[in-house]
Amino acid sequence: MSELHKFLFDGLPVRGMIVRLTDAWTEILRRRAANSETGNYMPAVRELLGEMAAAGVLMQSNIKFNGALVFQIQGDGPVKLSVVEVQSDLSLRATATIPGDLTEDMTSLSSLVNVNGNGRCAITLDPQKRMPGQRPYQGIVPLNGENGQKLEKLSDVLQQYMRNSEQLDTTLVLAANDEVAAGLLIQRMPVKGEANLDAAKNLESDGDQMDANEDYNRISTLAASLTRDELLTLDVDTILRRLFWEEKLLRFVPQQGVDGPRFACSCSRDRVSAMLKGLGEEEVQDIVDERGSVEVGCEFCGQQYRYDAVDAKQLFTEPEKQPPGSRNIQ
Repeated sequence: MSELHKFLFDGLPVRGMIVRLTDAWTEILRRRAANSETGNYMPAVRELLGEMAAAGVLMQSNIKFNGALVFQIQGDGPVKLSVVEVQSDLSLRATATIPGDLTEDMTSLSSLVNVNGNGRCAITLDPQKRMPGQRPYQGIVPLNGENGQKLEKLSDVLQQYMRNSEQLDTTLVLAANDEVAAGLLIQRMPVKGEANLDAAKNLESDGDQMDANEDYNRISTLAASLTRDELLTLDVDTILRRLFWEEKLLRFVPQQGVDGPRFACSCSRDRVSAMLKGLGEEEVQDIVDERGSVEVGCEFCGQQYRYDAVDAKQLFTEPEKQPPGSRNIQ
């Protein structure tokens, strides 16, 4: 079961989170792999999208925003656009658009998205209930470093985004394979206003400046030592014990199940049926006559909905006159 763990370092202006997406992540891949038109993503795309999914959950949990957080990577490579959407209840979905030719040797972020250095990372916060005239907030950073060099790790891109948007030191470790998408976030909290931190009153004024807090720098170094294999294979308790065994952690109740990260897409058979009814009986029947059935795929998650001749006929039959028919979703 997918899970999110939050923790604080007692007496220090540092917080952390670990997310492990298991069933939520495999459902995203299953739907895409089952799509007869697109098939599964190539390994490098699956890794990128998995890291984005883990990062999206971490960012949404970090800001406690009542609305959708939309995390996008777009550029001029064969992967034109990758999108992860995380709602305030931590339900999520993900997709990638790949119009270009993608080969097995394209594994880096620059070869996938940022070939000519024009790639961008965008974080959009779309409120659930917008006020009149209110627009979604969007922050954008390039997929290049401060000196113009191409960044090859998604974690480096997001750390740059956090520094520029929140002015807070942030360390991210991300990893994904076909079974797990995981991430570790460590962040320095502002000392000002944190009177509950016993150590805050002992900090010098420059301890609240970027790169200047010794406690954060020490913990960040420990976090950065976590390897990809460790993040993907070890349970959360083991990771925290190995990394921070000398630190006193205050841990919150893990978020799992209905309270934790989980897959959800707005597509449904009912919505597809309503769309087909809007096309009209004659057009739908023409498709059935030509192809034998009607297949509609969700452009976001890849789920396909199939209507055979009986299903298509029932769409335009009054409920009380409908004979028992197939309700299978394929």
